Amino acid sequence: MHVSFWEQESFYSNIDYAIIGSGIVGLSAAIELRKKYPKAKIVVLEKGFLPSGASTKNAGFACFGSPTETLDDLSIMSVNEVFNIVKKRWGGLLNLRALLGDEAIGFEALGSCELFTEADESIYQNTIEKLDYLNDFLRPIFKDDVFVCKDELINEFGFGKIAHIIHNKFEGQIDTGKMMKNLLKLAQEKGVEIFNGVEVKSVKQKNAKVIVELNDFKIEAKNAIVATNGFAKQILPELNVEPARAQVLITQPIEDLKLKGTFHYEQGYYYFRNVGNRVLFGGGRNLDFETENTSKFELTATI
Repeated sequence: MHVSFWEQESFYSNIDYAIIGSGIVGLSAAIELRKKYPKAKIVVLEKGFLPSGASTKNAGFACFGSPTETLDDLSIMSVNEVFNIVKKRWGGLLNLRALLGDEAIGFEALGSCELFTEADESIYQNTIEKLDYLNDFLRPIFKDDVFVCKDELINEFGFGKIAHIIHNKFEGQIDTGKMMKNLLKLAQEKGVEIFNGVEVKSVKQKNAKVIVELNDFKIEAKNAIVATNGFAKQILPELNVEPARAQVLITQPIEDLKLKGTFHYEQGYYYFRNVGNRVLFGGGRNLDFETENTSKFELTATI
């Protein structure tokens, strides 16, 4: 692509911050930078027509971890690490709600449920034995019990093969399309320049400048932020980052749907929720971890 003198001068010169990726992380970073540096030139470079990563393709769970998922994390990480992860997830949700407002992100505080079948009885009993510990562990963040046994919800939601439910009143769900649309709008209102259809090949430091290499030309910036999550290794090959795809399906509308809220099963590897009167299903990475470590957008027969 040929870049004219005018284009170079108006669009690609004197960039203070070049942000790669217009997802929730990239746009949030741009908005925070604008608060701190009102006069800075902040440019967001996005390879897709829309934000092309997980921000507009995820399941819309406003969640921080089911009981079994949290226990699993505690088995492989330190107590402080797990506590800080939950604290950051919760803080991020509160920040997002404060930044855009609940209506703008389609937030619904419908709670979440972790489900257990009769075949999961031993897992359920082990979880129940540690429920008081988990609630005490998380109380400094939430100031209340997070996880409560609520088997009465089984009939309310119309489940036929579920034996037990552990409920979490703090979790909810969001409309990710609505969220991203309003995040883009806010960033643009703040004077952030967003360029779509711009694929970044590499980012390299050169003295006091950062060289951002695109398909056909290079631009310079004083600083750069790579906010591409699982795609980051494509730009910075030295990073120890691997993509983790999650496949999602959504049903046609279902008359008199009883399900309301978000639902987790098997340490959070399987999940579903209502989207109005539809059901969204996602997960199953544990069936084929190796294949799911990919940035390709496609479904597989196994999952």
